[in-house]
Amino acid sequence: MNQPFPFASIRSQFPALTQQMNDLPVIFLDNPGGTQTPAAVIAAMSDYLAHDNANRGGPFATSQRSDAIIEEAHAAVADLLHATSPDEIIFGPNMTTLTFSISRALGRDWGPGDEIIVTRLDHDANITPWVMMAADRGVTVRWADFNPDDCTLDMEGLHGLLNERTRLLAVGYASNATGTINDVATLTRWAHEVGALIFVDAVQCAPHGPLDVQALGCDLLACSAYKFFGPHLGILYGRYDLLDRLTAYKVRPAKNKPPHKFETGTQNHEGIAGALAAVNYLAQLGQADAGSSGSRRQQLQAGMEAIQRYDQVLNAAILTEMEGLPGVTVHGITDPDRLHWRVPTVSFTVAGQHPAAIAAALAERGIFVWHGNYYALAVTERLGLEEQGGMVRVGAVHYNTLDEIARLGAALRQILHAPTH
Repeated sequence: MNQPFPFASIRSQFPALTQQMNDLPVIFLDNPGGTQTPAAVIAAMSDYLAHDNANRGGPFATSQRSDAIIEEAHAAVADLLHATSPDEIIFGPNMTTLTFSISRALGRDWGPGDEIIVTRLDHDANITPWVMMAADRGVTVRWADFNPDDCTLDMEGLHGLLNERTRLLAVGYASNATGTINDVATLTRWAHEVGALIFVDAVQCAPHGPLDVQALGCDLLACSAYKFFGPHLGILYGRYDLLDRLTAYKVRPAKNKPPHKFETGTQNHEGIAGALAAVNYLAQLGQADAGSSGSRRQQLQAGMEAIQRYDQVLNAAILTEMEGLPGVTVHGITDPDRLHWRVPTVSFTVAGQHPAAIAAALAERGIFVWHGNYYALAVTERLGLEEQGGMVRVGAVHYNTLDEIARLGAALRQILHAPTH
């Protein structure tokens, strides 16, 4: 399945994809750090500022339209995440800020003798907020390790850390450094068996397949709109009963019910309008399979399943291009039979060459990738790569083509003076 989408139609919706360098189209493989946005998202944000810009709760037209857009955005993201209610969706500046906020709310009830678990495979935004809360409250932090050979979570070791004192397990759905997909459903079951909550960082997973918080059974899940073709905006899902009982750090006039009590201050209204448009864009991808009369939730499921299938094609293509490159080590799953346990986010190192030099050489050729630790500091430390500049990261999404992946491979062979395929 090489052409799951009408690529000409899809790519034409993303203005950024028309950029060129040296008479060649720019290739965006920096997507794990933030995807490009379709014109519909840009228009929604511009239209909001041009016609609907107002604060909430007023008796006048612009305020009422703002209320309607923001309420619809909550409903749209609830559809995307398969939440039971729009009131389980919280918007904020970014995932990191939301995680710091919810960690403080949860930590009010914890103290000495309580334990939390974080993993070395996670982005630091799902580590440091919990570690700092634990330091404030006298809570013990347990660290779950991962296997350096394939960068998969040490499930047996993590299971052994869970006990009746565990209050929270913080884990990523997919690693932003190595692409590893974790078995969150099993981890949720294990956490709940000892009475613990589970917080899932789904930022890296969100653009790559369906998310279903009900099927996972997780208590809290965070993602970012700018990673799934929207604006810079953070999103937090929480079970309503949990959010309702928590004490939020908020001003007195703010409402006392979810999600409002956690959406502190005036929100980024134009960003929320853009997030709504991004979700509707993803639903559009599934209209052919779900039917135009299908619900948005059904269309989102179909669209994200199509993306997930194409991800496997991208995964295989990227790893094929990496094969045989001199001095190249891919850090993560490379077994063709296990690619369903990774997203097409591939990090690698080149013996004797600094990751920054490789990324710069690719940038000169119009291929945009990241280097460093991508805030997954625990990963590069565990792999012994932090002092060497981290890794080079390539990340594809559904608007990337196999021709672009082939051009990446050709550029790497040129940079590394390797023979052509």
